[in-house]
Amino acid sequence: MTTSTTSTLRYFPPMGVYETLFKFLDVCGKYMGEPGTHPWAQGFPVTSQLPNGPELPGSVSFDSSDLKYPPATGIPQLLSAITEYYNHFYDAGISEDNVCVFAGGRPGIFATVAFLPAEFEILIEETEYTPYYDLLHLLDRSHHIIPSHEGNAFQPNLDDYRQAWSTMGQGGRQFYIKSNPCNPTGVTWTGDTLRELVDFLISGEHGGLIDEAYEFFSQAGPESALKYIPNIDDTNLFVSGAATKNLQVPGMRIGWIVSSKRNIEIFRNYSSIGMGGVSRPAQLYVSQLLETARVKHARQAIAEYYDSQRQFYGHALADLGIQLFTGTGGFYHWGKLPGELNADELNRRLFEYDAAILPGRLCDMHRHGENGDSNRFMRFSFGPLLEESRQEDVEILSKCLGQQTT
Repeated sequence: MTTSTTSTLRYFPPMGVYETLFKFLDVCGKYMGEPGTHPWAQGFPVTSQLPNGPELPGSVSFDSSDLKYPPATGIPQLLSAITEYYNHFYDAGISEDNVCVFAGGRPGIFATVAFLPAEFEILIEETEYTPYYDLLHLLDRSHHIIPSHEGNAFQPNLDDYRQAWSTMGQGGRQFYIKSNPCNPTGVTWTGDTLRELVDFLISGEHGGLIDEAYEFFSQAGPESALKYIPNIDDTNLFVSGAATKNLQVPGMRIGWIVSSKRNIEIFRNYSSIGMGGVSRPAQLYVSQLLETARVKHARQAIAEYYDSQRQFYGHALADLGIQLFTGTGGFYHWGKLPGELNADELNRRLFEYDAAILPGRLCDMHRHGENGDSNRFMRFSFGPLLEESRQEDVEILSKCLGQQTT
């Protein structure tokens, strides 16, 4: 006979994207992303060869030595490949001692925030990557919101960052978190704008994490903040990268943080306690993808393919009455639904067609909920979509958007 007891663990809900995935599973009886589904709520890229793109290897070679524990910060082959990548394309001036490998992008971001001293207050944009909210609340981190809403077209600027800093009192210690390109809006800081952000974070002796999960998916071509950091060892800046999106292999679960040698030493020590390194075969596989000629090919093919998708779905969504605020990066459209329709109601309709979008309320760092203004918005992912799905995608959206709101 079994008995039910209250969990000794602190309860917390699933991360926003998974909230939608779990609801989809409960209603539709299948996992979003399976054949026949329309995974517009999910943030994964096409995992097969893109038009004009390089092949994705179908295997990886390893031997018995690769079944041993991996080094705490990453295997030499991958550390070398990441270092060479940033030095070749951005003249970053980093060494392998500036890199730590994690099991995807999120664990590195989580670790960065977890080990910040308590006196740091975190500044974060109002509309941002949904798990940022979870890590701030799970880690009980004091934070301040930088306005990013319909009123400023979801495009805060450096003056907004300076204003947020000044209202907190300039004697405090601040740490900025920003995805660039932004998930969910696609708004991208490039060129002088990105340089000025880096200069602000360095000159003010602030700390900051710039999450570049969508580095390759930019209309203007890939760009990294590392291009503008003179010497990362003189900063408390962290740049997060990942094979998940940029290299089209989310299942490999390989991400990394580039930072000062002192910060990487702390991540190494954490790995020895809480992670034990990352799968050697997965690291070997990703090392192949970062070979310079191949990754140059991939950067161009990904930017071209996804710009085509961005343009097609942008026109289609606008024709269906959705007001778009999408930037020039990422693989999402961020738009306001027509009439009085909200995103949760739209999903109830879409579930009937084995489709779903991500409700905008899950990207709201205030979490105003189902009745808040943010739930009039949706994040539509064209990341996993092939060109041949376009007609069916538009037909489903047209049917669901055309229904009367009850």
